[in-house]
Amino acid sequence: NHLSFFSGFGPFRQYLFNSSWEAVKELSKRGLGENINLQIMQLPVVYQKAKEQVCKIWTTLQPLLTVHVGLASSATALIVLEQCGKNKGYQERDACGFHPEGACCVLDGPEKIESTINMKTLWKNISLEGIDIILSRDAGRYICDYTYYTSLYYGNGRAAFIHVPPLSKSVTAEFLGKALQTIILAMLQQCGEQRE
Repeated sequence: NHLSFFSGFGPFRQYLFNSSWEAVKELSKRGLGENINLQIMQLPVVYQKAKEQVCKIWTTLQPLLTVHVGLASSATALIVLEQCGKNKGYQERDACGFHPEGACCVLDGPEKIESTINMKTLWKNISLEGIDIILSRDAGRYICDYTYYTSLYYGNGRAAFIHVPPLSKSVTAEFLGKALQTIILAMLQQCGEQRE
C-alpha cells in the first residue's frame, strides 16, 4: 500500500479560500484507488513553516510521491504542470513579512532540481475537458517554488507541483478535484513504470 502525500496552501492576500487547498480536499474525498493511501496537509504561506512541514513529510513518512498544489493567481482556467524547482531569488516576503536567508532554499543546494516525473509526457497523455493544461519550468520564486524545491531536495526528485487557477463559476473545487485525480493517477502510473 503506497503512501502519497498532497499539500495545498492556506489563505493569502485577497484569497480567503485558496483553490489549491479546496482542490486537495476534494481529491482526498475522491481518493486514488485502494492501493494508494492518500494523506493531505495545508501548508501556510510562510517560507520557514512550509519548509519545516515538507522536511517532516519526507523524513517521517517517506511517501512514494508528494504532490504540492498551489494557486496561480494570474492563471485563468489553466492548470500548470511545473517541471522543476529553483533554489535562489526568493526576495518576496511571505504572509509573516519574511523572506529566506540568502534569498535561497538550501544554502549549498543545486541551482534547480528537476522532478523525476516527466511533465511533458504527462501533458501529452492527458486531456481535460473544460480547462487547458500547460507546462512550465518556472514556478514563480515564491512560496510555491520554495516548497517545490525543498520537496524535490529532500525527496530526491519524487515530488510534483501543480498550479491551479482561482475558484470561479466554471472552475469549482469539485472540478479541480476531478482534474487533479486524473493528473495524479497518470503521475502514479509513471512512478510505477520508473520503478520497474
